[in-house]
Amino acid sequence: MQRIVVKLGTNVIMREDGKVALGLLCGLVEQVAALREQGCEVLVVSSGAVGLGAERLGMTTRPTEVAKVQACAAVGQSRLMALYDDAFDRVGCRIAQVLLTEDDFRDPVRSNNLKATLAELLKLGVIPIVNENDTVSTMELDRPAESAQRERIFGDNDKLSALLLQHIDGDLLVLLSDVDGLYDRNPSDADAVLLREIDVIDDRVLALADGGSVRGRGGMISKLESARIALDAGKQVVIANGRTPRVLERIVAGEAVGTRFAAALQEAAL
Repeated sequence: MQRIVVKLGTNVIMREDGKVALGLLCGLVEQVAALREQGCEVLVVSSGAVGLGAERLGMTTRPTEVAKVQACAAVGQSRLMALYDDAFDRVGCRIAQVLLTEDDFRDPVRSNNLKATLAELLKLGVIPIVNENDTVSTMELDRPAESAQRERIFGDNDKLSALLLQHIDGDLLVLLSDVDGLYDRNPSDADAVLLREIDVIDDRVLALADGGSVRGRGGMISKLESARIALDAGKQVVIANGRTPRVLERIVAGEAVGTRFAAALQEAAL
């Protein structure tokens, strides 16, 4: 796996009390640095800006009003990047902030500029830290009724990471959250079984997704839709728990961690 996109969900970045999960975040940063030393190119798609902003502003719950969400994103994004800059600097890595909206994929000129910039950053050995530009983009936040007239490209960082993988012609997408992967039923059920490998994402598989994230915008259904985008492009996807020890290194090594979606299996089933 030469080029990898790693998506870190809000529930990986933050603790239950709304504070930063600093130890976990630094551990994942060390794993990304280790992959870099092995010759991999890694891009990180990170949620958490709104949550960090809400915590800094003294809010006990995520706001629902769009303007307040955008304000939280503006406050939290600088905190998020400061955390990453400090953590990656400690392991000898340089980072760059990349904030995107749907138009960065829609408009040909902006799309080409994005591709060229990301390619140059990777060439320079820089790790791009990517997020939606929630401060200016409302398409991803309020999902207005009139948006039906315009096909939405993404509405959360799960789908953004899948599109980014396509855009840079990456090899592997890793979606990390606070669940171990896709189960055959709600994971709260004691008899739930973790599905290690999925050959095709159809309506039956989509029906296994149950609920969404409390603090983030995504959920298992969003991750499955994102996995399908990547599979359609011939890429591999793994959904796993960001709290699993050495999760990134083990996934890249081919160990049975989380739920793996293999592009070859997807093509054979079509």
